Amino acid sequence: MAEFQFIKQRVRAFHDLIDAASVREVKDALAEFTTPEFQWRGMHPFTLQRGAEAVADTFWRPLKQAVTSIQRRPDVFIAGRNDTDGSTSEWVCSMGHLMGLFDRPWLGIPPTGKLLFLRYAEFNRVVDGQISESALFCDIIGVMRQAGLNPLPYQTGAFVVSPGPRTHDGLMYDAQPTAESEKTLALINQLIADLTTDYVKTSETRLARCWQDDMAWFGPAGIGATYTRERYRQQHQDPFRSGLKDIEFQGHVCRIAEGHFGGFFGWPNLKMKPAGGFLGLPASDLVSEMRVVDFYRRDGDKLAENWIIIDLLHFLHGLGVDLLPA
Repeated sequence: MAEFQFIKQRVRAFHDLIDAASVREVKDALAEFTTPEFQWRGMHPFTLQRGAEAVADTFWRPLKQAVTSIQRRPDVFIAGRNDTDGSTSEWVCSMGHLMGLFDRPWLGIPPTGKLLFLRYAEFNRVVDGQISESALFCDIIGVMRQAGLNPLPYQTGAFVVSPGPRTHDGLMYDAQPTAESEKTLALINQLIADLTTDYVKTSETRLARCWQDDMAWFGPAGIGATYTRERYRQQHQDPFRSGLKDIEFQGHVCRIAEGHFGGFFGWPNLKMKPAGGFLGLPASDLVSEMRVVDFYRRDGDKLAENWIIIDLLHFLHGLGVDLLPA
């Protein structure tokens, strides 16, 4: 997998420059590493942006003004060919936290003056050394929770600052064996096939085929984290599938694996209607969509850990609910 070392180096240099850039410099930092037609996907309310200046004005400048001394703390960093487009595009994907001091309001969320962890997942498509396309997901509801706001009903999982891999080996800065990457991707594809076969209920046999008994599942704020396959079913899968109906899989934009880690995102992944109960929503025939990121760690022949960010603000906005402060 040495073919991906160059694009990894480019994205790491991009991250270093973005992280070091001041509020005034961040547009130029973006422009240095992105193509003129750069397309950027962001969480609600950022949505789709084009060009370095729009991305700087919409996301990075407001964030850097609100959260000072931002430090990137990645937990997973991988690269590979996109399994959804016939392996024609190359992507570098990472996840972790942006840590800083929450000193000024952001998106109407009041500052705390204290340490803040903004959970993120980022996908970058690299073409001829430049980033042509990105998706940046971040857990905004998690920021609200850290600021003392709890806009959603009691979540079924635990609210935690999501840890990195138990094995502390998610940063694939060096080249990885092709066979290991292929094994991880095949397992993720098997999981997707099992989950999308029947969105009403996935049998324990199907879950056990891909998941370890002591799996760890780190969901977004509003849903929460859970541990062991049994509690995953109780605290996420059953509430999700009983509280939503007419769920339709929409596919993925990018899906890659490197070594024993892999991940994907969709725009959207799913479309559905509320059946009543999920996130406190009443039953409705309104259709909304979920844009979702999943990262996985494989251990042997099964998946051991899963990190998920869902643009719940976008999902709720599609149902006429806006959680951001006025």
